[in-house]
Parts: sequence; structure tokens; C-alpha cells
Amino acid sequence: MTIESHDGSSSDLDVLNGATVVLGVTGGIAAYKSVELLRRLMDLGAYVIPVLTESALRFVGAATFSALASETAKTSLFDLTDPILHTRLGQQADLIVVAPATARLIGEYAHGISRDLLTTTLIATVAPVVLCPAMHTEMWNHVSIQENMETLRRRGVFVVEPERGRLAGGDIGEGRLAAVDVILEACARSLAPKRDLAGKNVVISAGGTREAIDPVRFIANHSSGKQGYALAEDARRRGAQVTLVTTVDRPSLPGIETVSVDSAQQLFEAVLRLADQADIVVMAAAVADFRPVATATQKLKKRAGIPEIILEPTPDTLAELGRRRRPGQVIVGFAAETEDVIANGARKLKDKRVDLIVVNDVSQEGAGFHSDLNAVVILGQNDRRIDVGLGPKSTIAHAVFDEVVSLIGKH
Repeated sequence: MTIESHDGSSSDLDVLNGATVVLGVTGGIAAYKSVELLRRLMDLGAYVIPVLTESALRFVGAATFSALASETAKTSLFDLTDPILHTRLGQQADLIVVAPATARLIGEYAHGISRDLLTTTLIATVAPVVLCPAMHTEMWNHVSIQENMETLRRRGVFVVEPERGRLAGGDIGEGRLAAVDVILEACARSLAPKRDLAGKNVVISAGGTREAIDPVRFIANHSSGKQGYALAEDARRRGAQVTLVTTVDRPSLPGIETVSVDSAQQLFEAVLRLADQADIVVMAAAVADFRPVATATQKLKKRAGIPEIILEPTPDTLAELGRRRRPGQVIVGFAAETEDVIANGARKLKDKRVDLIVVNDVSQEGAGFHSDLNAVVILGQNDRRIDVGLGPKSTIAHAVFDEVVSLIGKH
């Protein structure tokens, strides 16, 4: 049995060695984390120029950044020693990363407002930009922020999604600045994006299906769709034409066709129709195994007593994909398990006749359905096994498609 590890680190970050990085820091409580990001960038061999906004200086000191960086921290658009500083920085940068990126910065950047040195530099560059939002949950979810983020994504900005965790004031929710390792990985990818799926047609399913009991109630599972969306974004960045079949209501991904479904039957029909033209199919959706034989036309009332709900199997999309597969087509399945994880995954790999099964132990604390993190084992033919340690779902997606790419043209 071949056992490999994949943690999204090591040589992938070598591309940062020698790169000129403008590190933008805005006025959020997470600004203190940018000091660690700066230190790590320097350790990787990057030439780092910090640019701090006036608001950032209320949270962190310029002296700290100046002491650690390749150049002294820049804080003003009007520098008499360098009168066109924003142009120099914009032209010199191989990469601009903004961490944290506040709601104000996001709005100004999306609308081309050059208010200070950082926003002016962002507008004056053609280098890749990595944006790392951080703010309170209510702000992050506001329609104006999401519309601005959509605009920036559409323009090709690399966005490192905020994580769920403890926020200022003791609240818990989405909006926490992503971990430094995740930001570094995004920086590396922005400098050396893979285009190894260019010309390929990829179909990906996401979310959990809902099987109606009556017009109000349904049988469902805990799938959030986050892993499927991460897979779709990674495939798009690699140059693929991507269609996402999804059951969840999440913001659409730029450059990706989205097909909305609800039940296992609808997903079965949509995926099989699209698979006819697909080079790669990834079944990341958590599909219900059973559904009610009959769906009540009216809401079931408590006063009528406990209803008898008879179940029947749903169509097995993954097995049908394996049965219908064309020569050269790569098919990937997912298996969410709670016990005998590897054995159950290996059995599914064989029974469904697919190339890869991505197995995750959903009983593991801190990972799985609703979490932004996951830890999986990718099982392939001939006892191939790749352990992907606990990390963001974008890292899982990258590891999955690395394996997919290695299979293209082999069968």
C-alpha cells in the first residue's frame, strides 16, 4: 500500500522566495495577526513592503512592521522622498496581499476609490491581489459587502474567505481572519496558478439532498456544500469549464455555471445529463440513501397521530456514473463515515467502480459538514492512499484535483 501525505505546505510555498510582496494592513482588530504573516513571508524569502492605513495605526504600530520588513512601513500617500510611491509600489509588486481587509477597504477597492496609499496602490497595479476579509458576522453577511466581494472575484481578485470563530467582543461567528497558513497558500497559488485542467469539462455536486415528507418537512443531512464549492473554485482556477450541481443557497461563484436541485432524484437526473459531456465528475454532494415512498400533499398534523412513513431507496448516482463511464472519464466519489472509515471507503471504491473515493470521518471534532476545515483520506486503485491532514476545505480540494490530474489519460 502506497501512503503519502499532503498538507498544502513545503515546496508549494517556494514560489514566494524572492517575490516582492506589498502587505496591506487595514484598521481591524485582526491587524495584529499581520505581524505574524509578515514574519512568515520574510522567512520564506519574500521581499515585503508593508503599507498601513491610517486606521491600521490605531491597532498596530508602524515601528513593528518596519523592524521586521524589507523596507520601512509606508503610511502616507504624500511621501516627499518618493512623490509617486503608489506607482512604484504597484509596478514593483509581484503580489499584493491585504490582511485584514475591512469593509471600508473592500468597498473602496470595488468602486475604484483611491482614498489613501493602499487603495491607490491597489488601483495602480496589475499584480495578483489576495484579499483577506475580516469583520463581524453581520457586516460580512450584509448584501453590500457580498455584492462588492462578487465584483472583486469577478475581476480576478483572490479572496481568502474568513473563518468561523471567536470575534471581537466575545461573539462567535463567521468573519474571523483566515489562518496565516491559509493566507500563505493563497499567496503562493496566486503567483503560480495551475492550468492543468484547461480544456476539461468538470461537473461537481455539492450540498445535501432533501426528501420531502410533506410540503413543510423533509429528510435531510448536515452537509453545508462548502467542500463542493471549494472543489468548484479550485477546478476553475486550474482552467476547467465547471458546472456545479448544488442543493444549497450560497453565493454563486464567478465563471462557474450553477444548476440548483433539491432532491436525490433531481440531482441524479442533472448530474447524469451533464456527465455525458464531462471529462471529470466529482460527487461531493451528500445524497440521501432513502426517501418516503409517498409525499403527503398537505402538512401532516399532530392531532392525526404519529404518521407511518415508509421509505424506499433513492437512485444511486455514483454507481450509475461508474456503470456508464466513458473511456478516459475520471469519476470521484465522497464517503462520509463514522466508523471503519478506511474499510468502508475502500468497499465503496470497489462497489461503485470509480477512480477515487475521498473519505472523511465526520465524527472527528473540528472537521466535517459545517466546519471550514476537513481531514480526509483519498483512496485510489491499486491500494493507493493519500492522507490529507486537517486543513481548510480549499486545501482538500487542491489535493483531490492533484490526484485527478495524475489520472487523466491513464485509462
